[in-house]
Amino acid sequence: MERVPMTKEGLNALEDELRRLKSEERPAVIQAIASAREHGDLSENAEYHAAREKQSFIEGRIAELEDIVSRAEAIDTSEMSGEIIRFGATVMVADADTDEETSYRIVGAMEASLEDGKISVTSPLGKALIGKTIGDVIEVATPGGGKSYEICKVSWL
Repeated sequence: MERVPMTKEGLNALEDELRRLKSEERPAVIQAIASAREHGDLSENAEYHAAREKQSFIEGRIAELEDIVSRAEAIDTSEMSGEIIRFGATVMVADADTDEETSYRIVGAMEASLEDGKISVTSPLGKALIGKTIGDVIEVATPGGGKSYEICKVSWL
């Protein structure tokens, strides 16, 4: 069984979502289905079909989260330090073409969110950053062609 690396914060967030789905969402949708059944003919009951569709989504997400949580390997990054980039590091890079600086935290695939500045350790940029240090220049293949970045700063949360 393949382990899924993630930060402790990422694992806690997934466990919270799983608890919420099981304790709040699942009972609410079961109640909605029961209520819709009372309205008679199920073949033309839009409320019933919508509730069943939502139930299907919730049950699928619960199964997915249970699988991820069971295989999760929480990595405590609180004691990590140094200038060599590893899982959990927050890295500031400068685009070699535009000098625009962007900060990314390297996390597990299940908790990656570009909007939140979190990139997966398995992403092309994440893979290119691992093992590098401040001042290194990396090349990353992107759909629009290769990009170069200079590593400006490495920090640990």
